[in-house]
Amino acid sequence: MTKKIVLLPGDGIGREIMGSAKAVLETVAEKFGHEFEFETHAIGGDAYDRLGEPLPEETVQACEGADAILLGAVGGHKWDSLPKHLRPEQGLLGIRKKLGLFANLRPIKGFKPLLHASPLKEEIVAGSDILIIRELTGGLYFGKPSERRDNGNVVVDTLYYERHEIERIVEQAFNSAMLRNKHLVSVDKANVLESSRMWREIVDEKSKDYPEVTVEHLLVDAVAMKLITEPKKFDCIVTENLFGDILSDEASVLTGSLGMLPSASLSDKVGLYEPVHGSAPDIAGKGIANPMGMILSAAMMLRYSFELKEEAEAIEQAVNATLEQGYHTADLQIKDGKKVGTEEVTQVIIDQLNVKITS
Repeated sequence: MTKKIVLLPGDGIGREIMGSAKAVLETVAEKFGHEFEFETHAIGGDAYDRLGEPLPEETVQACEGADAILLGAVGGHKWDSLPKHLRPEQGLLGIRKKLGLFANLRPIKGFKPLLHASPLKEEIVAGSDILIIRELTGGLYFGKPSERRDNGNVVVDTLYYERHEIERIVEQAFNSAMLRNKHLVSVDKANVLESSRMWREIVDEKSKDYPEVTVEHLLVDAVAMKLITEPKKFDCIVTENLFGDILSDEASVLTGSLGMLPSASLSDKVGLYEPVHGSAPDIAGKGIANPMGMILSAAMMLRYSFELKEEAEAIEQAVNATLEQGYHTADLQIKDGKKVGTEEVTQVIIDQLNVKITS
């Protein structure tokens, strides 16, 4: 069966790294006997420049009909003077809303050749492999009212969740844990917040459907400390929007290599996959961008949208082997390594992928 993949290169280095991900996926399709149909559409500043808006209706319709979506990056100083509704970031926020992408999955994995760049001691971070599952469309960021009162002397923000919103993100977390080491840490502030007490109740209810998964409840402040002191203790972490925003950003620096980190945003129907780094307009077009976060995002797509675990692991192993052999882009540092450009490191990954598939 042919899988339709919509490519949204976006801005800055997006087009370069998207080309790398597509080349890797074409290799996977050929070697494993799959058919991927690619369709490219505009988003962000690129869409504004060409079509006058950051999220054209044509792009929305294509994404709604896709089996999965890959996004490069959006944004850049070029568009800073635009009105808010026309800025590139509105394209990203808009597509998330249009597609109902309620679950953000952020894997944090330490690659051995890069651990020396971590702000933590290597022995603390080595072997860490965490998946953070964050609720993306509810909570404090979206609750109403959110306003100032009494002539600006009083401010109100509302942490609002409906039961079904918590149930669906918790279910996603249990399903993710089943694909990994079957250990789930649920993060809340149940000693203070009523929303957290409801969250904890729902996690306990859902756990009955997943008896193989070990569940642990921890307060958010304790998790913030343990991510620094004992990151290897975590497998899957699930939490609400605000806590997930903070914890995923904290965790992203543990490995010392932001350019290596992929992510996924999922709905009940479709998934959007993107690296966590920005558009890096200062290096766009120079052929030196790191495509590995984008390539690993494509691997996440294979795993979560298409249930192609073997193919996803083949890509991940190829990226790891590339680093083990010392190949790296300018943003990374490997002792006695070989600094190469975007196209060169992509080719090495494809070569490693061919070795992994045929061995």
